[in-house]
Amino acid sequence: MKQIFKRPRSMTDKPFHFCPGCHHGIVHRLVAEALDHFSLREKTVGIASVGCSVFLYDYFDVDVIEAPHGRAAAVAAGTKRVLKENIVFTYQGDGDLAAIGTAEVIHAANRGDNITIIFVNNGIYGMTGGQMAPTTMLGQRSTTSPYGRDNNRDGYPIKMTEMLAALEGPSLVARVAVNTPGNVKKARKIIRQAFQMQIEGRGFSFVEVLSTCPTNWGMTPQAANKRIAEEMIPYFPLGILKQKDVVDVL
Repeated sequence: MKQIFKRPRSMTDKPFHFCPGCHHGIVHRLVAEALDHFSLREKTVGIASVGCSVFLYDYFDVDVIEAPHGRAAAVAAGTKRVLKENIVFTYQGDGDLAAIGTAEVIHAANRGDNITIIFVNNGIYGMTGGQMAPTTMLGQRSTTSPYGRDNNRDGYPIKMTEMLAALEGPSLVARVAVNTPGNVKKARKIIRQAFQMQIEGRGFSFVEVLSTCPTNWGMTPQAANKRIAEEMIPYFPLGILKQKDVVDVL
């Protein structure tokens, strides 16, 4: 019998701790599949951020460095400069990358550091109790915006992908989602492409993944997936926003 699906070799067999309906598990698998595809497990260094992704080292069978809150891009840049032959990626949430880590990711992108950033945007602080994040949607309620996000008081949701795409340094900047099987297939291809950029020494690659947080959104997984399609994607459109060179994914 032909096997058509299996656990990626780059993952451990430890069960995820994520809440039901959370997309982190899907994104973890897509990253691990990309590492397997290019046979990178033995030479990869992952940089774990602070947030729901903090236990990256439990799930990936690669070397992992735990970065201080928001500093994953800086740690990745330093690691890559010392270990030039290794593949280095960060895995960060919006409360980490788009808030306390904004400066680090902007300057890493502007320098064109040859690293890969996986940015999971669920529009809220998931691990710490559902506070408003830089990417929280207008009108969205959180523990720190109980009446909904108000742009006059809180500003607008930050579009990190568009910000980085405006810089000269990055080689690939894209946004994907994993709320449907079709979007998962597209996300798999672009995440693989991001790692290929690094393998070929083309510079900084960045993939934002729109994700659910059913627990802190107060929704069922089904309703959360629907919200991605109806509310988040119209504001955070999917696609490749910047690509210096056309790359045929191997």
